[in-house]
Amino acid sequence: MVNEHQTKKNDFVELKYTGYANNEIFDSNVEEDLKKLNPKVKAEKFIIVIGQEMVLKGLDKELENKELEKDYQVEIKSSDAFGPRNRELIRTLPLKAFTDQKMNPQPGMVLAMDNNIVKIIAVSGARVIVDFNNPLAGKDLKYSFKIIRKVEDEKEKIESLLKFYLGTIPEIEIKDKIVIKANKQYEPIVKIYNDKFKDLIGKDLSFIEKKEEATKHDHSQ
Repeated sequence: MVNEHQTKKNDFVELKYTGYANNEIFDSNVEEDLKKLNPKVKAEKFIIVIGQEMVLKGLDKELENKELEKDYQVEIKSSDAFGPRNRELIRTLPLKAFTDQKMNPQPGMVLAMDNNIVKIIAVSGARVIVDFNNPLAGKDLKYSFKIIRKVEDEKEKIESLLKFYLGTIPEIEIKDKIVIKANKQYEPIVKIYNDKFKDLIGKDLSFIEKKEEATKHDHSQ
């Protein structure tokens, strides 16, 4: 018999979590833990669908068959987290690549380069040895988490998926389809995720381009 108070695959749930690497917090949406990372950032409500890898694979597996409002802890092997370290991602770059961007690389520094987080391994003459691996690659992680509730409201489910897949919540109208009203640039993305919404919500997506409203200068009589 299915326990209504236990989670299952494809449930929409609100999740509170804190991730640890080497017993230090690296990610959280729990207010007091997040403040240890950055006192200025506010924790946001986080809604995901279990089994859709909207969180790390290793954590996703652990969210099934759990009770609501109960504290859990889980250890996740690196293979189910950020994967192994890849030696091929350790590269030698000319120092000029950094000085041109007004950077002064020093060993141990962590910098953002080409949309990647990189770590400086060594600086030797005009060459810099750089590690492009994710800083958490090769590390086993630990998570503490609590599933606050199951999300039943259709609009809230739709908005959580849109925020995850589109990075924003555009204007929507919910009928027999989910009508997305947004800039033209979102149309191909909407098409890509139609099957996902059909599976998880039971409704197709449809797209209407939202025109930028021109300022009216109507001088006609």
